[in-house]
Amino acid sequence: MGGVTTFFTIAYIIFVHPSILSLTGMDKGALISVTCLAGAIGTLLTAFVGNVPITMAPGMGLNAFFTFTLVMGKGVPWQDALGIVFLSGVFFLILALSGLREKLAQAIPAPLTAAATAGIGLFIAFIGLKNMGIIVAHPATLVSLGKFTLPVILSISGLALMAIFEQKRVKGGILLSIIIITIVGAFFGLVEIPKTLISTPPSIAPIAFKLNIMGAMKLSLLGAIFSFMFIDLFDSLGLLIACYKEMGMQDENGNYIGIGKMMFVDVTSTILGSFLGTSTVTAVSESAAGIALGARTGLASLVTGLLFLLSLLITPIVGMVPMFAAAPSLVLVGVFMFKAVKFVDWTDVKTAVPGFITVIFMPLTYSISIGLSFGFISYILMHLVAGEYKKINLVLWGIGVLSVINLIV
Repeated sequence: MGGVTTFFTIAYIIFVHPSILSLTGMDKGALISVTCLAGAIGTLLTAFVGNVPITMAPGMGLNAFFTFTLVMGKGVPWQDALGIVFLSGVFFLILALSGLREKLAQAIPAPLTAAATAGIGLFIAFIGLKNMGIIVAHPATLVSLGKFTLPVILSISGLALMAIFEQKRVKGGILLSIIIITIVGAFFGLVEIPKTLISTPPSIAPIAFKLNIMGAMKLSLLGAIFSFMFIDLFDSLGLLIACYKEMGMQDENGNYIGIGKMMFVDVTSTILGSFLGTSTVTAVSESAAGIALGARTGLASLVTGLLFLLSLLITPIVGMVPMFAAAPSLVLVGVFMFKAVKFVDWTDVKTAVPGFITVIFMPLTYSISIGLSFGFISYILMHLVAGEYKKINLVLWGIGVLSVINLIV
């Protein structure tokens, strides 16, 4: 039951992820298959290696960074962007093998980690509103309110449905809303009905093994590699700690039993995903739905992984989902992530200023890495001015240097 519940909670990713990455020019049919395969492989690794009820899938936020910042923003070819994902996974693996992963996690100030999560949430919500048609470009004010066309009205209705389902704690509410709005859109002739509902999965050949690792090895892309690694590291670590606490998987010293294995599963899934043709695959917060029902072992992950594989047979249904039905989910996911802003101490100017800069710069510069870079630099400067040199450790100095390099190049 835990595995089934988690699947229906995360199944919206099969609709939303291909819709986002296809904007880069990647084949949407292949992306649907790859999304299912990446979720299945990562989650099955969780079942057999980690033996915990944690689901793996392409990460929201990271797919937005991949699409809107790298490919559409900087003009990086999607093949090179996949190479960046691969390199971020390799560096993540080196950190894990060297033991630096824990030191890095401890070196990043908690307020910046919380601000980064909130900023990514705001960035995702902004992208969602843009894709819904609610926010449009304006020559004088940069952004403005869009026209209330039928697709926009349906999209707003979808967001309202998702919020209501979340309030009523309806399992799989996001997925249910996407299905309802797609059906309504088809009724109005806005959605093309597939000739068959079940078919052989689309080939992954158009995107699989097309990553360009050499093309990603550029100084100008160092910040992007760092951003992928940073977001994956801290999102995964924070989520796993929360889930392990909920499951009571701690020894007498407070250490989390087997969490190291799960970090290796996480980075392995990312590397494999880059070869398949998707942005970073990571542990997803929807895993908490199954854990809340009592899931404690890899059996739940086995069920979720098999359901991902089964989804390969219904790709025509997935392919018919329009952006106006899928985009509202970005806004709701943004809301969930933005809640982390409460962990920033807004009464202390030394954390409030860097926290605010991190949060606001991500959507306004349309870049997660720029928001992170300005956040780290401002945090270091604020504490230097305050004379609190001890709070700036060697690792944080290194991250500050990388941030400056990222902004320069």
